[in-house]
Amino acid sequence: MKNIIYFLFLTMAISSCQPNRNELTKQKDYSFLTDSLMIDQQLENHKLAGFSLVVFENYNIVYSNQFGLKSVNSNEKIDHNTAFSTASISKPITALLCFILDEKGLIDLDEPIDNYLKSWHLPKSQFTEIKNPTWKQFLNHTAGTSQHGFADFYEGDTIPTIKQSLLGKLPRYDKEIEFLFTPGTSWSYSGGGYVIVQMALEDTLNKSIAELTDEYIFSPLDLKNTTMVQPNQKGFLTNVAFVHDKDNNVIKTGLPITPQVAPSGLWSTPTDLTKLTIEIQNALRNKENQVISHNVAKKIIEVTALKDAVGGWSYGWQRSFGFDNYDWFMCNGSNTGVGGDIFATTTDGNGFVFLANGEKPNRFPVIDQTRRKLLSLMNWKRELSKEETLQIPNELKASLIGTYKDFLYGQGMPTKILERNNRLYVESPFFQHFKGQKDSELIYLKTGLFKIIDYPNSLKFNIRNGAIHSVIIERDNLDVEIELSSTEKSRVGKGESHP
Repeated sequence: MKNIIYFLFLTMAISSCQPNRNELTKQKDYSFLTDSLMIDQQLENHKLAGFSLVVFENYNIVYSNQFGLKSVNSNEKIDHNTAFSTASISKPITALLCFILDEKGLIDLDEPIDNYLKSWHLPKSQFTEIKNPTWKQFLNHTAGTSQHGFADFYEGDTIPTIKQSLLGKLPRYDKEIEFLFTPGTSWSYSGGGYVIVQMALEDTLNKSIAELTDEYIFSPLDLKNTTMVQPNQKGFLTNVAFVHDKDNNVIKTGLPITPQVAPSGLWSTPTDLTKLTIEIQNALRNKENQVISHNVAKKIIEVTALKDAVGGWSYGWQRSFGFDNYDWFMCNGSNTGVGGDIFATTTDGNGFVFLANGEKPNRFPVIDQTRRKLLSLMNWKRELSKEETLQIPNELKASLIGTYKDFLYGQGMPTKILERNNRLYVESPFFQHFKGQKDSELIYLKTGLFKIIDYPNSLKFNIRNGAIHSVIIERDNLDVEIELSSTEKSRVGKGESHP
Protein backbone atom coordinates (compact mmCIF):
# COMPACT_ATOMS: atom_id res chain seq x y z
CA MET A 1 0.00 0.00 0.00
CA LYS A 2 2.85 2.37 0.89
CA ASN A 3 4.46 1.62 -2.49
CA ILE A 4 1.22 2.51 -4.30
CA ILE A 5 0.90 5.77 -2.37
CA TYR A 6 4.57 6.60 -3.08
CA PHE A 7 4.09 5.82 -6.79
CA LEU A 8 1.04 8.10 -7.02
CA PHE A 9 2.87 10.89 -5.19
CA LEU A 10 5.88 10.52 -7.48
CA THR A 11 3.72 10.54 -10.59
CA MET A 12 1.95 13.72 -9.47
CA ALA A 13 5.27 15.38 -8.62
CA ILE A 14 6.75 14.52 -12.03
CA SER A 15 3.59 15.69 -13.81
CA SER A 16 3.66 18.99 -11.96
CA CYS A 17 7.21 19.55 -13.20
CA GLN A 18 6.31 18.96 -16.85
CA PRO A 19 5.39 22.15 -18.72
CA ASN A 20 2.11 21.90 -20.60
CA ARG A 21 1.74 22.82 -24.26
CA ASN A 22 0.65 26.36 -23.45
CA GLU A 23 3.76 26.92 -21.36
CA LEU A 24 6.03 25.48 -24.06
CA THR A 25 4.41 27.76 -26.63
CA LYS A 26 4.99 30.81 -24.44
CA GLN A 27 8.60 29.81 -23.77
CA LYS A 28 9.50 29.31 -27.43
CA ASP A 29 11.20 32.21 -29.19
CA TYR A 30 9.49 33.09 -32.48
CA SER A 31 11.64 36.13 -33.29
CA PHE A 32 13.39 34.09 -36.00
CA LEU A 33 10.31 34.70 -38.17
CA THR A 34 11.30 38.33 -38.72
CA ASP A 35 14.58 37.48 -40.44
CA SER A 36 13.15 34.41 -42.19
CA LEU A 37 10.14 36.18 -43.72
CA MET A 38 12.13 39.25 -44.87
CA ILE A 39 8.94 41.28 -45.20
CA ASP A 40 10.69 44.67 -45.20
CA GLN A 41 12.65 43.58 -48.23
CA GLN A 42 9.50 42.25 -49.87
CA LEU A 43 7.74 45.59 -49.39
CA GLU A 44 10.60 47.35 -51.13
CA ASN A 45 10.78 44.80 -53.95
CA HIS A 46 7.07 44.94 -54.72
CA LYS A 47 6.34 48.60 -53.89
CA LEU A 48 3.86 47.62 -51.19
CA ALA A 49 2.95 50.32 -48.65
CA GLY A 50 2.42 48.18 -45.58
CA PHE A 51 1.85 44.74 -44.11
CA SER A 52 0.59 43.55 -40.72
CA LEU A 53 0.99 39.96 -39.50
CA VAL A 54 -0.05 37.84 -36.50
CA VAL A 55 0.82 34.15 -36.01
CA PHE A 56 -0.89 31.98 -33.40
CA GLU A 57 -0.10 28.50 -32.12
CA ASN A 58 -1.79 26.33 -29.52
CA TYR A 59 -4.54 28.98 -29.05
CA ASN A 60 -2.04 31.76 -28.26
CA ILE A 61 -0.63 34.67 -30.24
CA VAL A 62 3.07 33.87 -30.59
CA TYR A 63 4.23 36.49 -33.10
CA SER A 64 2.99 39.91 -34.14
CA ASN A 65 4.80 42.37 -36.36
CA GLN A 66 3.93 45.32 -38.56
CA PHE A 67 5.84 46.67 -41.52
CA GLY A 68 5.62 49.78 -43.66
CA LEU A 69 3.29 52.75 -43.70
CA LYS A 70 -0.36 53.60 -43.18
CA SER A 71 -0.05 56.06 -46.05
CA VAL A 72 2.88 56.97 -48.27
CA ASN A 73 1.69 60.58 -47.94
CA SER A 74 2.25 60.75 -44.19
CA ASN A 75 5.13 58.32 -43.50
CA GLU A 76 3.22 57.23 -40.37
CA LYS A 77 4.13 53.63 -39.54
CA ILE A 78 1.58 50.83 -39.18
CA ASP A 79 1.26 49.52 -35.61
CA HIS A 80 -0.63 46.58 -34.09
CA ASN A 81 -3.74 48.77 -33.61
CA THR A 82 -3.87 49.93 -37.25
CA ALA A 83 -7.07 48.70 -38.90
CA PHE A 84 -7.43 47.80 -42.57
CA SER A 85 -10.44 47.45 -44.81
CA THR A 86 -10.81 43.66 -44.83
CA ALA A 87 -13.10 43.19 -47.84
CA SER A 88 -14.70 39.71 -47.94
CA ILE A 89 -13.43 38.77 -44.48
CA SER A 90 -16.66 40.59 -43.59
CA LYS A 91 -18.68 37.60 -44.81
CA PRO A 92 -17.77 35.05 -42.09
CA ILE A 93 -18.32 37.80 -39.50
CA THR A 94 -21.80 38.44 -40.90
CA ALA A 95 -22.49 34.69 -40.92
CA LEU A 96 -21.30 34.40 -37.32
CA LEU A 97 -23.64 37.23 -36.30
CA CYS A 98 -26.56 35.46 -37.97
CA PHE A 99 -25.89 32.17 -36.19
CA ILE A 100 -25.58 33.94 -32.83
CA LEU A 101 -28.91 35.69 -33.45
CA ASP A 102 -30.45 32.39 -34.54
CA GLU A 103 -29.27 30.74 -31.31
CA LYS A 104 -30.86 33.57 -29.35
CA GLY A 105 -34.15 33.04 -31.19
CA LEU A 106 -34.14 36.46 -32.87
CA ILE A 107 -34.13 35.00 -36.40
CA ASP A 108 -34.56 31.51 -37.89
CA LEU A 109 -31.91 30.72 -40.46
CA ASP A 110 -33.90 27.79 -41.85
CA GLU A 111 -36.79 30.08 -42.77
CA PRO A 112 -37.16 31.87 -46.14
CA ILE A 113 -35.27 35.15 -45.91
CA ASP A 114 -38.01 36.96 -47.84
CA ASN A 115 -40.24 36.65 -44.76
CA TYR A 116 -37.86 39.06 -42.98
CA LEU A 117 -37.52 41.65 -45.75
CA LYS A 118 -39.53 44.89 -45.60
CA SER A 119 -37.64 47.50 -47.64
CA TRP A 120 -37.51 45.29 -50.74
CA HIS A 121 -38.45 41.75 -51.68
CA LEU A 122 -36.75 39.04 -53.67
CA PRO A 123 -37.41 39.34 -57.41
CA LYS A 124 -39.76 36.80 -58.98
CA SER A 125 -37.93 33.99 -60.71
CA GLN A 126 -38.66 30.62 -62.27
CA PHE A 127 -35.93 29.25 -60.01
CA THR A 128 -37.75 30.16 -56.79
CA GLU A 129 -41.33 29.26 -57.78
CA ILE A 130 -41.34 26.04 -55.76
CA LYS A 131 -39.36 27.07 -52.68
CA ASN A 132 -37.96 30.39 -51.52
CA PRO A 133 -34.30 30.43 -50.45
CA THR A 134 -33.44 30.42 -46.75
CA TRP A 135 -30.98 32.58 -44.82
CA LYS A 136 -28.48 29.71 -44.81
CA GLN A 137 -28.50 29.43 -48.58
CA PHE A 138 -27.47 33.08 -48.89
CA LEU A 139 -24.78 32.62 -46.24
CA ASN A 140 -23.15 29.64 -48.00
CA HIS A 141 -23.60 30.97 -51.57
CA THR A 142 -26.08 28.30 -52.66
CA ALA A 143 -29.07 30.68 -53.06
CA GLY A 144 -28.16 31.24 -56.70
CA THR A 145 -28.03 35.04 -56.74
CA SER A 146 -25.93 37.24 -59.02
CA GLN A 147 -23.74 40.27 -58.14
CA HIS A 148 -20.34 38.81 -57.33
CA GLY A 149 -18.69 41.89 -55.81
CA PHE A 150 -18.81 45.69 -55.67
CA ALA A 151 -16.80 48.80 -56.47
CA ASP A 152 -15.66 51.08 -53.66
CA PHE A 153 -16.84 54.65 -53.10
CA TYR A 154 -15.05 57.60 -51.56
CA GLU A 155 -15.92 60.88 -49.89
CA GLY A 156 -17.48 63.14 -52.53
CA ASP A 157 -19.04 60.22 -54.44
CA THR A 158 -22.78 59.59 -54.46
CA ILE A 159 -23.11 56.63 -52.07
CA PRO A 160 -25.93 54.22 -53.05
CA THR A 161 -28.27 52.68 -50.50
CA ILE A 162 -28.35 48.91 -50.21
CA LYS A 163 -31.75 48.94 -51.92
CA GLN A 164 -30.21 50.75 -54.88
CA SER A 165 -27.40 48.21 -54.77
CA LEU A 166 -29.87 45.32 -55.04
CA LEU A 167 -31.71 47.12 -57.85
CA GLY A 168 -28.46 47.25 -59.81
CA LYS A 169 -28.04 51.01 -59.72
CA LEU A 170 -24.28 50.64 -59.43
CA PRO A 171 -21.19 51.15 -61.62
CA ARG A 172 -20.70 47.38 -62.06
CA TYR A 173 -24.32 46.37 -62.59
CA ASP A 174 -27.18 47.68 -64.71
CA LYS A 175 -30.01 45.42 -63.58
CA GLU A 176 -31.59 44.11 -60.40
CA ILE A 177 -30.00 41.17 -58.63
CA GLU A 178 -31.38 37.92 -60.06
CA PHE A 179 -31.41 34.17 -59.52
CA LEU A 180 -29.15 32.09 -61.75
CA PHE A 181 -30.18 28.60 -60.60
CA THR A 182 -32.59 26.84 -58.25
CA PRO A 183 -31.50 27.52 -54.65
CA GLY A 184 -29.62 24.62 -53.09
CA THR A 185 -28.73 22.89 -56.36
CA SER A 186 -25.33 24.48 -56.97
CA TRP A 187 -22.89 27.06 -55.63
CA SER A 188 -21.95 30.52 -56.88
CA TYR A 189 -20.12 33.24 -54.94
CA SER A 190 -22.48 36.17 -54.42
CA GLY A 191 -21.73 39.37 -52.56
CA GLY A 192 -25.24 40.44 -53.50
CA GLY A 193 -26.64 37.56 -51.49
CA TYR A 194 -24.95 38.99 -48.39
CA VAL A 195 -26.47 42.41 -49.13
CA ILE A 196 -29.86 40.68 -48.94
CA VAL A 197 -28.81 39.27 -45.55
CA GLN A 198 -27.82 42.77 -44.42
CA MET A 199 -31.20 44.17 -45.43
CA ALA A 200 -33.07 41.33 -43.70
CA LEU A 201 -31.12 41.90 -40.46
CA GLU A 202 -31.65 45.66 -40.46
CA ASP A 203 -35.33 45.42 -41.46
CA THR A 204 -36.03 42.83 -38.75
CA LEU A 205 -34.03 44.15 -35.82
CA ASN A 206 -34.22 47.90 -36.60
CA LYS A 207 -30.49 48.33 -36.07
CA SER A 208 -27.62 48.74 -38.50
CA ILE A 209 -25.38 45.75 -39.07
CA ALA A 210 -22.56 47.83 -37.56
CA GLU A 211 -24.55 48.16 -34.34
CA LEU A 212 -25.46 44.47 -34.32
CA THR A 213 -21.92 43.18 -34.84
CA ASP A 214 -20.62 45.53 -32.16
CA GLU A 215 -23.32 44.46 -29.69
CA TYR A 216 -23.04 40.71 -30.19
CA ILE A 217 -19.40 40.18 -31.26
CA PHE A 218 -16.92 43.05 -31.12
CA SER A 219 -17.70 44.56 -27.71
CA PRO A 220 -18.12 41.22 -25.88
CA LEU A 221 -14.73 40.11 -27.25
CA ASP A 222 -13.15 43.51 -26.55
CA LEU A 223 -12.18 44.02 -30.20
CA LYS A 224 -11.55 47.75 -29.90
CA ASN A 225 -10.03 48.18 -33.35
CA THR A 226 -12.77 46.42 -35.30
CA THR A 227 -15.91 47.97 -36.76
CA MET A 228 -18.45 47.85 -39.56
CA VAL A 229 -18.93 51.63 -39.29
CA GLN A 230 -17.83 53.28 -42.56
CA PRO A 231 -15.42 56.22 -43.05
CA ASN A 232 -18.31 58.62 -43.76
CA GLN A 233 -20.11 57.71 -40.53
CA LYS A 234 -19.76 58.80 -36.91
CA GLY A 235 -17.65 56.44 -34.82
CA PHE A 236 -15.24 55.37 -37.55
CA LEU A 237 -11.77 54.34 -36.40
CA THR A 238 -8.91 56.87 -36.41
CA ASN A 239 -5.89 54.53 -36.68
CA VAL A 240 -6.34 53.10 -40.17
CA ALA A 241 -4.31 52.05 -43.21
CA PHE A 242 -5.03 53.86 -46.48
CA VAL A 243 -5.53 51.97 -49.74
CA HIS A 244 -2.84 52.26 -52.43
CA ASP A 245 -2.71 51.60 -56.18
CA LYS A 246 -0.17 49.56 -58.14
CA ASP A 247 2.19 52.55 -58.30
CA ASN A 248 2.03 52.79 -54.50
CA ASN A 249 0.01 56.00 -54.52
CA VAL A 250 -2.93 56.61 -52.20
CA ILE A 251 -6.23 56.04 -54.04
CA LYS A 252 -8.41 59.17 -53.83
CA THR A 253 -9.01 59.88 -50.11
CA GLY A 254 -7.48 56.52 -49.17
CA LEU A 255 -10.57 55.45 -47.22
CA PRO A 256 -13.01 53.29 -49.20
CA ILE A 257 -16.69 53.59 -48.23
CA THR A 258 -18.64 50.34 -48.56
CA PRO A 259 -22.45 50.56 -48.30
CA GLN A 260 -22.56 46.77 -48.89
CA VAL A 261 -21.32 46.28 -45.33
CA ALA A 262 -22.27 42.62 -44.78
CA PRO A 263 -20.17 41.28 -47.66
CA SER A 264 -17.25 43.71 -47.56
CA GLY A 265 -17.52 46.59 -45.05
CA LEU A 266 -15.48 45.32 -42.08
CA TRP A 267 -12.41 47.22 -40.80
CA SER A 268 -10.09 45.35 -38.43
CA THR A 269 -6.54 44.46 -37.42
CA PRO A 270 -4.79 41.08 -37.65
CA THR A 271 -4.65 41.11 -33.84
CA ASP A 272 -8.42 41.51 -33.44
CA LEU A 273 -9.13 38.99 -36.20
CA THR A 274 -6.80 36.56 -34.48
CA LYS A 275 -8.61 37.01 -31.15
CA LEU A 276 -11.90 36.28 -32.93
CA THR A 277 -10.44 33.26 -34.72
CA ILE A 278 -8.99 31.81 -31.50
CA GLU A 279 -12.42 32.31 -29.89
CA ILE A 280 -13.88 30.15 -32.68
CA GLN A 281 -11.13 27.55 -32.21
CA ASN A 282 -11.75 27.49 -28.45
CA ALA A 283 -15.49 27.16 -29.05
CA LEU A 284 -14.84 24.20 -31.37
CA ARG A 285 -13.09 22.38 -28.51
CA ASN A 286 -15.67 23.82 -26.06
CA LYS A 287 -12.97 25.23 -23.81
CA GLU A 288 -12.11 28.81 -22.79
CA ASN A 289 -14.67 30.25 -25.24
CA GLN A 290 -16.33 33.42 -23.92
CA VAL A 291 -18.90 34.56 -26.50
CA ILE A 292 -19.28 31.95 -29.23
CA SER A 293 -20.95 28.70 -28.21
CA HIS A 294 -19.69 25.26 -29.18
CA ASN A 295 -22.84 24.71 -31.21
CA VAL A 296 -22.48 27.95 -33.18
CA ALA A 297 -18.77 27.32 -33.86
CA LYS A 298 -19.51 23.87 -35.27
CA LYS A 299 -22.26 25.22 -37.49
CA ILE A 300 -20.38 28.16 -38.99
CA ILE A 301 -17.49 26.01 -40.25
CA GLU A 302 -19.61 23.02 -41.29
CA VAL A 303 -18.99 22.08 -44.91
CA THR A 304 -22.34 22.64 -46.61
CA ALA A 305 -21.37 22.91 -50.28
CA LEU A 306 -19.12 20.73 -52.45
CA LYS A 307 -20.65 20.91 -55.92
CA ASP A 308 -18.94 23.73 -57.85
CA ALA A 309 -17.71 25.09 -54.47
CA VAL A 310 -13.94 25.15 -55.17
CA GLY A 311 -13.19 22.22 -52.88
CA GLY A 312 -15.64 23.03 -50.09
CA TRP A 313 -17.46 25.94 -48.48
CA SER A 314 -19.24 26.63 -45.21
CA TYR A 315 -20.93 29.83 -43.98
CA GLY A 316 -18.54 32.57 -45.05
CA TRP A 317 -15.50 30.32 -44.58
CA GLN A 318 -13.69 28.51 -47.35
CA ARG A 319 -12.97 24.88 -46.39
CA SER A 320 -10.90 23.68 -49.34
CA PHE A 321 -7.45 23.52 -47.73
CA GLY A 322 -5.89 20.66 -45.76
CA PHE A 323 -2.21 21.43 -45.30
CA ASP A 324 -0.19 18.63 -43.67
CA ASN A 325 -3.30 16.63 -42.69
CA TYR A 326 -4.79 19.50 -40.71
CA ASP A 327 -8.29 20.65 -41.54
CA TRP A 328 -8.40 24.42 -42.04
CA PHE A 329 -10.98 27.17 -42.25
CA MET A 330 -9.90 30.29 -44.08
CA CYS A 331 -11.12 33.47 -45.70
CA ASN A 332 -9.58 35.77 -48.26
CA GLY A 333 -10.43 39.45 -48.53
CA SER A 334 -9.55 41.43 -51.65
CA ASN A 335 -10.63 44.94 -52.57
CA THR A 336 -8.98 47.61 -54.68
CA GLY A 337 -5.80 48.62 -52.88
CA VAL A 338 -6.14 46.37 -49.83
CA GLY A 339 -6.57 42.73 -48.80
CA GLY A 340 -5.45 39.80 -46.71
CA ASP A 341 -6.25 36.37 -45.29
CA ILE A 342 -7.19 34.35 -42.23
CA PHE A 343 -5.87 30.78 -42.07
CA ALA A 344 -6.76 28.65 -39.04
CA THR A 345 -6.75 24.95 -38.10
CA THR A 346 -9.96 23.42 -36.76
CA THR A 347 -7.92 21.67 -34.02
CA ASP A 348 -4.81 22.56 -31.99
CA GLY A 349 -5.30 26.33 -32.28
CA ASN A 350 -2.81 27.19 -35.04
CA GLY A 351 -2.91 29.77 -37.81
CA PHE A 352 -2.04 33.25 -39.05
CA VAL A 353 -3.68 36.47 -40.20
CA PHE A 354 -2.23 39.16 -42.43
CA LEU A 355 -3.50 42.34 -44.07
CA ALA A 356 -1.76 44.58 -46.61
CA ASN A 357 -2.57 48.02 -48.02
CA GLY A 358 -1.54 47.75 -51.64
CA GLU A 359 -3.02 46.73 -54.97
CA LYS A 360 -3.09 43.08 -56.11
CA PRO A 361 0.19 43.06 -58.14
CA ASN A 362 1.97 44.55 -55.14
CA ARG A 363 0.48 42.57 -52.26
CA PHE A 364 -0.10 39.13 -53.83
CA PRO A 365 3.63 38.24 -54.14
CA VAL A 366 4.22 39.29 -50.53
CA ILE A 367 1.15 37.43 -49.28
CA ASP A 368 2.01 34.28 -51.22
CA GLN A 369 5.63 34.15 -50.08
CA THR A 370 4.67 34.86 -46.47
CA ARG A 371 2.02 32.11 -46.43
CA ARG A 372 4.36 29.52 -47.94
CA LYS A 373 7.19 30.43 -45.60
CA LEU A 374 4.92 30.31 -42.52
CA LEU A 375 3.53 26.89 -43.41
CA SER A 376 7.10 25.63 -43.76
CA LEU A 377 8.67 27.41 -40.78
CA MET A 378 5.90 26.68 -38.27
CA ASN A 379 5.99 22.99 -39.19
CA TRP A 380 2.38 22.26 -38.25
CA LYS A 381 2.04 18.61 -39.19
CA ARG A 382 -0.57 16.06 -38.22
CA GLU A 383 0.66 12.55 -38.93
CA LEU A 384 -1.68 9.78 -40.00
CA SER A 385 -1.21 6.65 -37.93
CA LYS A 386 -0.09 3.44 -39.63
CA GLU A 387 -3.27 1.84 -38.34
CA GLU A 388 -5.26 4.15 -40.66
CA THR A 389 -3.38 3.41 -43.88
CA LEU A 390 -2.66 0.59 -46.34
CA GLN A 391 -0.05 0.04 -49.03
CA ILE A 392 -1.55 0.68 -52.45
CA PRO A 393 -1.70 -2.58 -54.49
CA ASN A 394 0.35 -2.42 -57.69
CA GLU A 395 -2.65 -3.06 -59.95
CA LEU A 396 -4.64 -0.26 -58.33
CA LYS A 397 -1.60 2.00 -58.45
CA ALA A 398 -1.24 1.46 -62.19
CA SER A 399 -4.91 2.29 -62.71
CA LEU A 400 -4.56 5.63 -60.93
CA ILE A 401 -1.44 7.01 -62.59
CA GLY A 402 -2.22 9.56 -65.28
CA THR A 403 -3.01 13.17 -66.16
CA TYR A 404 -6.52 14.49 -65.58
CA LYS A 405 -8.59 17.60 -65.77
CA ASP A 406 -8.74 19.15 -62.29
CA PHE A 407 -11.03 17.06 -60.09
CA LEU A 408 -9.90 18.61 -56.79
CA TYR A 409 -11.08 22.19 -57.21
CA GLY A 410 -13.01 22.11 -60.49
CA GLN A 411 -10.96 24.89 -62.08
CA GLY A 412 -9.91 23.07 -65.24
CA MET A 413 -6.17 22.97 -64.57
CA PRO A 414 -4.27 19.71 -65.23
CA THR A 415 -3.93 17.40 -62.24
CA LYS A 416 -1.51 14.46 -62.32
CA ILE A 417 -1.20 11.27 -60.31
CA LEU A 418 2.37 10.01 -60.52
CA GLU A 419 4.66 7.49 -58.82
CA ARG A 420 7.89 8.33 -57.04
CA ASN A 421 9.90 6.04 -54.75
CA ASN A 422 7.08 3.49 -54.80
CA ARG A 423 4.58 6.11 -53.53
CA LEU A 424 1.82 7.98 -55.34
CA TYR A 425 1.65 11.76 -55.46
CA VAL A 426 -0.94 14.18 -56.80
CA GLU A 427 0.48 17.13 -58.69
CA SER A 428 -1.66 20.27 -58.86
CA PRO A 429 -0.98 23.97 -59.59
CA PHE A 430 -2.98 24.71 -56.42
CA PHE A 431 -0.46 22.90 -54.20
CA GLN A 432 2.33 24.89 -55.84
CA HIS A 433 0.46 28.15 -55.32
CA PHE A 434 -0.65 27.68 -51.74
CA LYS A 435 2.20 25.67 -50.23
CA GLY A 436 5.07 26.15 -52.62
CA GLN A 437 5.46 22.48 -53.55
CA LYS A 438 3.93 21.09 -56.71
CA ASP A 439 2.66 17.78 -55.36
CA SER A 440 1.26 16.09 -52.26
CA GLU A 441 1.25 12.42 -51.30
CA LEU A 442 -1.80 10.27 -52.01
CA ILE A 443 -2.54 7.93 -49.08
CA TYR A 444 -4.69 4.79 -49.23
CA LEU A 445 -6.91 4.43 -46.16
CA LYS A 446 -8.22 1.20 -44.69
CA THR A 447 -11.73 2.51 -45.29
CA GLY A 448 -11.12 2.08 -49.03
CA LEU A 449 -10.93 5.85 -49.55
CA PHE A 450 -7.90 7.95 -50.50
CA LYS A 451 -6.52 11.00 -48.73
CA ILE A 452 -4.18 13.67 -50.10
CA ILE A 453 -1.93 15.16 -47.41
CA ASP A 454 -2.69 18.76 -48.44
CA TYR A 455 -6.36 18.37 -49.40
CA PRO A 456 -9.25 18.08 -46.94
CA ASN A 457 -11.72 15.92 -48.87
CA SER A 458 -11.65 12.14 -49.13
CA LEU A 459 -11.54 10.52 -52.58
CA LYS A 460 -13.10 7.35 -53.89
CA PHE A 461 -11.87 6.27 -57.33
CA ASN A 462 -14.18 4.19 -59.47
CA ILE A 463 -12.08 2.01 -61.77
CA ARG A 464 -13.34 0.65 -65.09
CA ASN A 465 -11.22 -1.33 -67.57
CA GLY A 466 -8.03 -0.48 -65.71
CA ALA A 467 -8.59 3.28 -65.68
CA ILE A 468 -10.36 5.84 -63.50
CA HIS A 469 -13.95 6.24 -64.65
CA SER A 470 -15.03 8.71 -61.97
CA VAL A 471 -13.98 10.23 -58.67
CA ILE A 472 -16.33 10.70 -55.72
CA ILE A 473 -15.34 13.61 -53.48
CA GLU A 474 -16.59 13.09 -49.90
CA ARG A 475 -16.76 15.45 -46.92
CA ASP A 476 -19.02 15.78 -43.87
CA ASN A 477 -21.85 13.60 -45.23
CA LEU A 478 -21.67 15.32 -48.63
CA ASP A 479 -20.40 13.78 -51.84
CA VAL A 480 -19.96 14.82 -55.45
CA GLU A 481 -19.17 12.49 -58.34
CA ILE A 482 -16.90 13.75 -61.11
CA GLU A 483 -16.80 11.68 -64.27
CA LEU A 484 -13.47 11.29 -66.08
CA SER A 485 -12.68 10.10 -69.59
CA SER A 486 -9.42 8.32 -70.33
CA THR A 487 -7.03 7.41 -73.11
CA GLU A 488 -4.35 4.73 -73.11
CA LYS A 489 -1.48 7.07 -72.16
CA SER A 490 -3.20 9.81 -70.22
CA ARG A 491 -6.55 10.31 -68.64
CA VAL A 492 -8.14 13.73 -68.95
CA GLY A 493 -11.41 14.38 -67.19
CA LYS A 494 -14.17 16.19 -69.05
CA GLY A 495 -17.16 15.59 -66.80
CA GLU A 496 -18.77 18.07 -64.45
CA SER A 497 -19.85 17.62 -60.84
CA HIS A 498 -23.21 16.02 -60.16
CA PRO A 499 -25.24 16.35 -56.97
